[in-house]
Amino acid sequence: MNTQGLRAGKGLARGRFASGTLALAIALAGAPLGGALAQEQASAAEAFASSRHWASQIRDYASESLNSDEALGVAAIPLNGPGIEQYVNADSLMSPGSIMKLITTYAALELLGPTHHWDTDFLTDGRMVGDTLKGDLYVRFGGDPKLTLERLWRTLRELKSMGINRVDGDLVLDGSYFRVGEGFPVFEDNGDNPHAPFLVEPSGYLANLNLLHFQVRADERGTQAWTTPELAEVTIDNRVTAMPEGPCPARSRFSWEPVYQGDHRVTVRVTGQLPQGCRATKYLSLLPHKQYSASLIRSTLSDMGIIISGGDRFGSTPENARLVMRTTSPDLVSMVRDINKWSSNVMARQMLLTIGAESRHEDEADDRVAGIRAVYDWLEKKGINTAGMVIDNGAGLTRHGRITARQGAQILRHAWDSPYASDLMTSMPIIAMDGTMARRLRNTGMDGEGRIKTGYLENVRSIAGFTRDDNNTTWAIVGMVNNDPAWNGQAVLDRVLYSLHFRPPVGMALSQSADENPASSIQ
Repeated sequence: MNTQGLRAGKGLARGRFASGTLALAIALAGAPLGGALAQEQASAAEAFASSRHWASQIRDYASESLNSDEALGVAAIPLNGPGIEQYVNADSLMSPGSIMKLITTYAALELLGPTHHWDTDFLTDGRMVGDTLKGDLYVRFGGDPKLTLERLWRTLRELKSMGINRVDGDLVLDGSYFRVGEGFPVFEDNGDNPHAPFLVEPSGYLANLNLLHFQVRADERGTQAWTTPELAEVTIDNRVTAMPEGPCPARSRFSWEPVYQGDHRVTVRVTGQLPQGCRATKYLSLLPHKQYSASLIRSTLSDMGIIISGGDRFGSTPENARLVMRTTSPDLVSMVRDINKWSSNVMARQMLLTIGAESRHEDEADDRVAGIRAVYDWLEKKGINTAGMVIDNGAGLTRHGRITARQGAQILRHAWDSPYASDLMTSMPIIAMDGTMARRLRNTGMDGEGRIKTGYLENVRSIAGFTRDDNNTTWAIVGMVNNDPAWNGQAVLDRVLYSLHFRPPVGMALSQSADENPASSIQ
């Protein structure tokens, strides 16, 4: 749409939303006033009616769409221009879904700092003789939320550059950076894929998000299947049939079925039909963290021609071990962007564990609990009422998490004044442009007019972030739908953003002459 079309669209939208209060403004203005004062009073009356009715109109729309008066919670606060705070069921505790990630990432920016990074060290207690490292190779993990295959490859390549072709010892993984107590609360997923990427749990041994990328491609030879990374414990039973050239089918047309063997191996049976020139892909998490990471490191070294003669062990790194190589993560700001743009559950949960590990008290044995305690302490020091709030795991992937819209908006108002406000804001999806907002509110004239984190769970839809109205005032906005079902909750929340942009609730001052009543204002 061109620029003129955008302006025209906004004008039409304002006309539609304003028509309901125009008659009221005329009636309140009254015939005797006349002239400029009548116009001023009419404008003020219209603004007053608009501000008074915005929340009630949203409430009525939500009630009709969701068949409930309590399914929607909204809080909207103007931050840098005219506007009147708006609340709909704003003090009801609701399940937030993934907008909880904004609390975790904002807390991380202030508690850990934007330049915080994670180190993964490779050490040995042996010595190098010729082309052989005689001793064990230790991998001391540092809680990195995104230790990718590419970074591992670049780091391990240094061992090859040192002239080492063999490790005459064991591969020892040290994941003691985190304390996780007895594990994590179970998320009862209602889907049919327990190996889905969004269900990956955090771990002191996390590498490459614990994922395998499966691909099948069809050409004149038939179909070929492979996985990245290629691990010894995982094989593919390719039963995909090659078809003549044609439209590429949807991902749902393929079945990926893991079959586990008793020797800790797994075979993935893939079936479907694939036209020549097309490709089918799938991400799955199939192995426990320890096994996956050990196999990943062995596989990467093997690709370089480096063989580890010993087995795999898991334990602490001895004090006399010497550093051989190190890979350092990108800074925390980069991690925050990945978490919020694409709503990475495992990275957010890893971030909460890091907050716990870096701020744990001596008597705290679980970094998830320590991280939650640290976040509550941080919020309360800001004067935010945390009564009833339940953080649980920092990602929102929980049936137990709770927050009110008012609490969420208050947190965003503090974030607006934070030294790291820009870092948090740039991490959020842009309306109609990228991330989880890429396909929402398109062709409405709102492209780029807000940065909104979204949330999605069964019976939960949510939004939180910053959006700009048509007067260039930025609002902190939090909206949550908890309803059974919540399939149309997204449309309701999009309507909230649309209405806030094109018809914001703005009050106007009413001035009076000195010989009349004292000046009053509508706010």
